[in-house]
Amino acid sequence: MAVKKLKPTTPGQRFKIANGFDALTTDKPEKSLLKSYKKSGGRNNNGRMTMRYKGGGHKKRYRLIDFKRSKKNVDAEVKSVEYDPNRSAFISLIEYKDGEKTYIIAPTGIKVGQMVRTAESSNEVRVGDYLSLRSIPYGTIISCIELHPGKGASLARSAGTFAQLIAKEGKYVTVKLPSGEIRQILGSCYAMVGSVSNSDHQLVISGKAGRSRWLGRRPRTRAVVMNPVDHPMGGGEGKASGGHPRSRKGLSAKGLKTRSKTKSSNKHIIERRKK
Repeated sequence: MAVKKLKPTTPGQRFKIANGFDALTTDKPEKSLLKSYKKSGGRNNNGRMTMRYKGGGHKKRYRLIDFKRSKKNVDAEVKSVEYDPNRSAFISLIEYKDGEKTYIIAPTGIKVGQMVRTAESSNEVRVGDYLSLRSIPYGTIISCIELHPGKGASLARSAGTFAQLIAKEGKYVTVKLPSGEIRQILGSCYAMVGSVSNSDHQLVISGKAGRSRWLGRRPRTRAVVMNPVDHPMGGGEGKASGGHPRSRKGLSAKGLKTRSKTKSSNKHIIERRKK
């Protein structure tokens, strides 16, 4: 995977850094795994705006991703690596031996024709396999991790992210997450071997404001330029900084811990995430 810097033929391309997409093998998605995707524009069912700065954006269709990889102990062949407009990572189309097709999050280095499988345990650990945490060797790079058995992948799913399995004790395994947090997860949960594809996503620079509009992001007004009636950080004589950072409702922002201190799963967190 590589990024490309375009010639500055327009002001928007002068600082633009685009994804090379050299890992993709096709630009035509599987029609049976597409569904319509209606955007709300930040409005609720009464038509009232409940979320600001949303609207517009390019029309997209949702790709049905199999986060559970529910078909166990059946080999599947990778048919393609594709772009997904709804997420930062690339996706792979796989076909099982019985003819069923589905999309999965593509790991780094996956190739067309490669075989992947979902299994409780395996003698050979290959990139793209979906295995239970208890059967994955120490030190293995993993992604798309289940937090609750059978619920489907929920951790380390965005482009370029990965976690590492560092210990096993009883029915739990210890995993170091992308945030730096070290926590215990049940060994019966599943995870994909390998890191998530499209690690160059963090290097992309849009180059112009219009690209944010394509993604459905409207211009955002800074709080410090508002009036006091509109925001706690508004008002002041001259170019005032706004004092302590707060939300529109007056709650502290930028550093306030919102996680409950009595949450039952706190006992499984060995080390908090790095700031």
